[in-house]
Amino acid sequence: MRGGLQGRRTARQWAISVVGSARIKLLLCCCIVFTLMALGSRAASFMGWRDYTARNRLSGPRKGYSLLINTWKRNDLLKQSISHYTLCQGLDSVHIVWSEPDPPSDSLIKYLNNIVHLNSRDGRQIELKFDINKEDSLNNRFKEINDWKADAVFSIDDDIIFPCTSVEFAFNVWRSAPDAMVGFVPRMHWIDQSKGNENCYVYGGWWSVWWMGTYSMVLSKAAFFHKKYLRLYTHEMPGSIREYVTKNRNCEDIAMSFLVANATNAPPIWVKGKIFEIGATGISSLGGHIERRSQCINRFVTEYGRMPLVSTTMKAVDSRNVWFW
Repeated sequence: MRGGLQGRRTARQWAISVVGSARIKLLLCCCIVFTLMALGSRAASFMGWRDYTARNRLSGPRKGYSLLINTWKRNDLLKQSISHYTLCQGLDSVHIVWSEPDPPSDSLIKYLNNIVHLNSRDGRQIELKFDINKEDSLNNRFKEINDWKADAVFSIDDDIIFPCTSVEFAFNVWRSAPDAMVGFVPRMHWIDQSKGNENCYVYGGWWSVWWMGTYSMVLSKAAFFHKKYLRLYTHEMPGSIREYVTKNRNCEDIAMSFLVANATNAPPIWVKGKIFEIGATGISSLGGHIERRSQCINRFVTEYGRMPLVSTTMKAVDSRNVWFW
């Protein structure tokens, strides 16, 4: 009896040991597989820009986009940005919004033209133009440009860099929805419950977007939109909004978001992309930033007579470079 009982116990312990060992081996195999998948994803992200560019070249000629870059007394950052973005395959032309009291120097013009010439490869002819403005106003970045060739505008600040693969992906997203505003920097708004008024709103920054998982704007510091919105901003948007932007030196990006949303009755599209900030912190780091932006939103709601911004949770992700999306 005792011998049989001990035998059964030994067999049971052996079976448990085998099952436990199998579970450990299975867990280790899963870890190895996931590690290889992660490494493969990383390798694709490191090398993918070359493959992506090659695929685009094989797709034949297409209409590209124009870079609209806003700058202010930061020639070193402007040089870095132009040097980078003129390497992107979809770029057709560069328009530099210049609102400084003195015109660009001959040395700066020569340097940038040389960069553009060096980076204009594979038969591309990138055009570089300075759009000189006499008045210093944030509205200048959306002033209508008569000789604009491409339909797509890629609006960018001079102190941020996105990889060309991210820019090209965003451009393709925009091509699928050319009336929408497609960008990398989402923001949101919500009703200010503390005021007890459904027509009073609060501006939400990045952390609000991250926490809530929703957004209603993409900032024009890094966004694609159709060139027709430059004409609407300059000639058809209420002039009181442009006056407000000039006076307060803020919120031209919110004004553009309102304009597009009012025209489309649709939300913007947020595109996932890695951002590299090459300049110092801007006005968003100053105290009272959220309050001032909230004032802009409420002022623009009054001007339009309604809240045109549309919230969404949609996010465009290039699934070739990530496993979990």
